[in-house]
Amino acid sequence: MKFSQKLLQVDKNLIGMDYRLEDMEEIFPQIIDPLSNNVRMVGIYGFGGIGKTTMAKVLYNRIGAQFMITSFIANVREDSKSRGLLYLQKQLLHDILPKRKNFIRNVDEGIHMIKDRLCFKKVLLVLDDVDDLNQLEALAGDHNWFGPGSRIIVTTRDKHLLEVHEMDALYEAKKLDHKEAVELFCWNAFKQNHPKEDYKTLSNSVVHYVNGLPLGLKVLGCFLYGKTICQWESELQKLQREPNQEIQRVLKRSYDVLDYTQQQIFLDVACFFNGEDKDFVTRILDACNFYAKSGIGVLGDKCFITILDNKIWMHDLLQQMGRDIVRQECPKDPGKWSRLCYPEVVNRVLTRKMGTEAIEGILLNLSRLTRIHITTEAFVMMKNLRLLKIYWDLESAFMREDNKVKLSKDFEFPSYELRYLHWHGYPLESLPLGFYAEDLVELDMCYSSLKRLWEGDLV
Repeated sequence: MKFSQKLLQVDKNLIGMDYRLEDMEEIFPQIIDPLSNNVRMVGIYGFGGIGKTTMAKVLYNRIGAQFMITSFIANVREDSKSRGLLYLQKQLLHDILPKRKNFIRNVDEGIHMIKDRLCFKKVLLVLDDVDDLNQLEALAGDHNWFGPGSRIIVTTRDKHLLEVHEMDALYEAKKLDHKEAVELFCWNAFKQNHPKEDYKTLSNSVVHYVNGLPLGLKVLGCFLYGKTICQWESELQKLQREPNQEIQRVLKRSYDVLDYTQQQIFLDVACFFNGEDKDFVTRILDACNFYAKSGIGVLGDKCFITILDNKIWMHDLLQQMGRDIVRQECPKDPGKWSRLCYPEVVNRVLTRKMGTEAIEGILLNLSRLTRIHITTEAFVMMKNLRLLKIYWDLESAFMREDNKVKLSKDFEFPSYELRYLHWHGYPLESLPLGFYAEDLVELDMCYSSLKRLWEGDLV
């Protein structure tokens, strides 16, 4: 039996959507099976801009005619904060019985009425952008709230939220592959499914930068539409340092709800540890009192990072967002940033002796520099330095002979807060006099000129 339904507006260029819905159906075939009488709750999770809402809308349009009652509650996170849970309950009750007056004075009355109105009806309910368990408990608290054959679909950035609510199936929204990304970008940038002849290389550069994020492909495609090659080149250069603010706002919403130590872990991963071994990173961040086992788990649940082969991976745009958050600490004075990870910025701060107590970590890739002379004065104000990594892209024994760093023999740097020291090709025969190593948890001095760890007594 089919029922009439109101369709939702979706983008006309739904690149890769059929494949993703087929993938979801393979994981959980009951989601679109009209003969199944079981009530099922399905969660779609992923970070901002990955296409969760679009997927939920397409699924809603495809299967909605099978249900007696359909309701798509959009912007749950935003409306819950600005208007309250009672407003969302009234919206759902209006969708159920639009001609009846549903008087409820509080959330508890709303829960009772939703259960009473829906427990014998076959319902399709979509709750979009959920970020708090209270929202689920107020709108879809249990399977027995709904009649046989009902389907509840929830989209969120927080996988753990779905696990706590004991959803029947979870589906991670995935980024587009390169071919799909090129097509989606071109529909927005050129109004056709392939790049214009003179723009092929530039288009591939944008697609590589966005790394399969649908939101980024659409936003940048629309922004670059009709612009000249020179304007494209200029914008791409800018994007390497300043992320698009429309994309940034969407991604940063999840960062803003993290607590202090979770934010610190996120920034450390974005600046220093993307692609590193999870146990290695955990050991260092635990030494920084960041409660890394818990914090890394939260970042995974909220889709900031993924763990593959025990390595921590962060999407390119999330990494750039983290580095831009650091840059915004003091845009015109990198000496006051908490973390330095761009080679030319590190070079500038060290050679001009701009360092301050704000600096907690330095990452310097020597492969991108010619020569650098580092003095004790360059480090003297960095009393809070926790992490120092100086390295080459390609490790080799030649680093000892072709050392790009010049240090004076009496060179010193602050070490009381140091937890991680990684300096490949260190040019001196010992660490500084009075080097404090009590709290150091990781020391890597490969290809260095060290003959002994330190002169004199270890502090």
